[in-house]
Amino acid sequence: MSSIFNYTLASAREALRARKISAVELVDAHIDAIERLDDGLNSFITRTPEQARLAAKEADALLAKGEGGSLCGLPIGIKDLFATEGVRTTAASKILGNFVPPYESTVTANLKRDGAISLGKLNLDEFAMGSTNLTSAFGGVENPWKRHGSDAKLVPGGSSGGSAAAVAAGLVLGATGTDTGGSIRQPASFCGITGIKPTYGRCSRFGTIAFASSLDQAGPMARTLQDCAILLESMAGFDPKDSTSVNKPVPHYEAALGRGVKGLKVGIPKEYRIDGLPAEIEAIWQQGINWLKEAGAEVVDISLPHTKYGLPAYYIAALAEASSNLARYDGVRFGERVSGASLDALYEATRAAGFGDEVKRRILLGTYVLSSGYYDAYYLRAQKVRTLLQRDFLKAYETVDVILAPTAPSGAFAWDEKPTDPVQVYLNDVFTVPASMAGVPALSVPAGLDSRGVPLGLQLIGRFFDEETLLAAGSVLEKAASFTHRPTIHAGVSA
Repeated sequence: MSSIFNYTLASAREALRARKISAVELVDAHIDAIERLDDGLNSFITRTPEQARLAAKEADALLAKGEGGSLCGLPIGIKDLFATEGVRTTAASKILGNFVPPYESTVTANLKRDGAISLGKLNLDEFAMGSTNLTSAFGGVENPWKRHGSDAKLVPGGSSGGSAAAVAAGLVLGATGTDTGGSIRQPASFCGITGIKPTYGRCSRFGTIAFASSLDQAGPMARTLQDCAILLESMAGFDPKDSTSVNKPVPHYEAALGRGVKGLKVGIPKEYRIDGLPAEIEAIWQQGINWLKEAGAEVVDISLPHTKYGLPAYYIAALAEASSNLARYDGVRFGERVSGASLDALYEATRAAGFGDEVKRRILLGTYVLSSGYYDAYYLRAQKVRTLLQRDFLKAYETVDVILAPTAPSGAFAWDEKPTDPVQVYLNDVFTVPASMAGVPALSVPAGLDSRGVPLGLQLIGRFFDEETLLAAGSVLEKAASFTHRPTIHAGVSA
């Protein structure tokens, strides 16, 4: 059975089409792995084995006739931020603990259209607010990796920590994530997998529970870039139901993987060499530079001068939008109602019981920066900084094709090592936030292990709607790194 867990999404697709394996066998093996391992990892909030087995039988019938979409019979997981018709969707919050949507998000509808089989809804930081996946109302997620000689629980990163952990542990072949300030790329780095944040507007936000509407963007998470390319091609596309969706053709992303980087110019931003950057992060970054040079790319030093303002501007803009978006959860329109003697009391009781501490903190801060007398001083100024950050990237892309940087300032840390100061937690996003603020695409690929045996990732940032060049450069890094390590907890280890 362990050979099943050696499949990537791409190789499983070929095996299914060649009838070397059935969709029922593939899905059953992954359901068994979830039942065997996930009580400890806690990567799933809601499991849907009965629906998955039924879908697998239907997939086998299609495949037997030579039919079926590009993802027919392939088991994946869905971050529990995407509305799924008839399946509980919680955003990892008590306030939505019993919400069963009567509609489907566009991203998940696209995946279903192409034959992907969902094994359930994956854990996340509550309302996607966090960098650790420890803020979920359904309990924290454990990273399947362990440090050398230690049994300490490591965080998988956030907010898409459940997606990253499930992929890394072999419980699914791929998963959806969302990235607001790094929530696909940072957990991908922590868990030794690949993740892509496409250009803002490339994937529809319809049916995705909002955190910060001008930043949220869906993307794929999987073991390889090829797998991510396959998923992204299915997930992406124009959607008239989303006013921020961009009407551009979706390329054949897989075809870009073999382009190479000969003649490409790769920018190295000096501002990302922050004070206190660990030597291991510096070393893996330099290794990435060398790999791209050896493949024929030209490395160019560049400046993104407003980078240092990215993190504070992000946390003002994102929290302001969160405050506005979460106002709907009042026990009247949305959310589990807690009765009160008056309407104000009902609101207070509902939100006090329904929201976790991190969500409450962000709502309070967001409400403050939007309040009379502070809007201009904080929110408006943050939006101006955002414009400057975007201009930095546009200017850089006049001379370079992609930008290379670390994904995160460290490897995964232990649950009990989480900083008590929220600002220190927010610093996990220091390398990922600028691309999110600018709206440009970015990806993370695993590049090696640190001295304690946990993964480190490299990040590539590209031009607007040029995910293809990102994939080409990322493929070169992926092949050079040859990252074949498996985490301590893996479906194939004891099967």
